[in-house]
Amino acid sequence: MTGVLEIVKYILPSLVVFATAYFVIKAFFRKDDQKRKQELFLNNQKEITPIRLQAYERLIIFLERIHPESLIVRENVAGMSNQQLQQKLIAAIRTEFEHNLSQQVYVTAKLWKEIKAAKESILQLINSEGSQLLPDDSSLGLSKAVIESHMQIQNPQIEKTISLLKEEVGSIWN
Repeated sequence: MTGVLEIVKYILPSLVVFATAYFVIKAFFRKDDQKRKQELFLNNQKEITPIRLQAYERLIIFLERIHPESLIVRENVAGMSNQQLQQKLIAAIRTEFEHNLSQQVYVTAKLWKEIKAAKESILQLINSEGSQLLPDDSSLGLSKAVIESHMQIQNPQIEKTISLLKEEVGSIWN
């Protein structure tokens, strides 16, 4: 019995030292791992943030370019018919959208959905006004109808989307 007690006297302190060392080393490695993850996250943020901001810039430019007033001023050419202008406006919006498709990777799904909704609302507005006019009349009729109709809409989708985009950019800094 005294032999067992002698063995326990030597083994017990060794087990206590081993357990203490194990937990101290485990805590050290866990803390070191967390520090590395945090450094990696911060380095990624330094690289991703400028790219995300560029995406937001491109999307705000897209929304401003498809705004009916700027779109019509840019695309309307003297001597065009309503139908020609309607087709040109629709093609311009689709081209702009396709050019910015890759930006959806850098924005939230909610914002991308709103951007698509803004595009669709402008297309719908152009098609709706175009269907009410004679196709061969001067493009000034479509231009006037689209701009007036857009001005009558209370809080148009494109304005809501621009506001949401600005909010999301603001959330990057907070």
